[in-house]
Amino acid sequence: MSTTVGFIGLGNMGGPMAINLAKAGHRVLGFDMSKAAMDALVAEGGEAVSSVTEMAAEVDVIVTMLPAGKHVREVYMGEGGILETAKAGTLLIDSSTIDVDSARVVSAAAAEKSMPMVDAPVSGGVAGAAGGTLTFMVGGEESAFEAAKPYLDIMGKTIVHAGGAGNGQAAKICNNMILGITMIGVSEAFVLAERLGLDAQKLFDISSTASGQCWALTSYCPVPGPLPASPANRDYQPGFAAGMMLKDLKLAQEAANSSGAATPLGAESAALYSMFCNSGGDAQDFSAIVKFLRGSS
Repeated sequence: MSTTVGFIGLGNMGGPMAINLAKAGHRVLGFDMSKAAMDALVAEGGEAVSSVTEMAAEVDVIVTMLPAGKHVREVYMGEGGILETAKAGTLLIDSSTIDVDSARVVSAAAAEKSMPMVDAPVSGGVAGAAGGTLTFMVGGEESAFEAAKPYLDIMGKTIVHAGGAGNGQAAKICNNMILGITMIGVSEAFVLAERLGLDAQKLFDISSTASGQCWALTSYCPVPGPLPASPANRDYQPGFAAGMMLKDLKLAQEAANSSGAATPLGAESAALYSMFCNSGGDAQDFSAIVKFLRGSS
């Protein structure tokens, strides 16, 4: 069944996600500060609108993909925002990666307006967004999750209901903290192997089938050679930029501090990625941390 969907935030991730909804037969009204981003959606069958207010009155579903919690709060709760201008019953899906507290505040405000809402951050990168193979980690009431799932199924391959409001964000930052920590560990091992005269391919062949096996090694090896598809073999063009990894690690630390959780390796990983990004590595793939650990940026 075709539905009118509003999509706010048509960047590298949001643009392809909105296009997939349009290709599935939904009427998609898009809004972004970039005219080029809106033009790209129009070229694939979507429509451009001039404001959030114009969009909100027309749609049955709104999807947002925004940079940070402050932007999500403003778009939903600000003057002329979604909660002020959309009709009761509008389904709200926020796929931004933001702090857990903001996700829960906005969800509670939406409930007061009788608008079901889920926080549904993603994993899978630009390629996953374009291919409709993203993983969605979803927080919200069961009824809201069931209402959102047909749209998430168009944009993704794996859809997991993580629990109540904010739990999608919690799952995303916990997962990416694991990834950041393990990528540093794998990178340190390759740097040590180089210094000891052990060939990178030999280390990969051994560790990929031994107790050192992990996703950062076998699916995203940070050194050139062992995995032809990894960013290491294309001069560390992102996949997933180091600046985005740093954002998620900082969100994890905010959550750890507010909840009283001990995350010493998460804290150290955030510090290392901060130094790497400050040295000019923020736009490189996050696996390029191996170059920083070698002593070169």
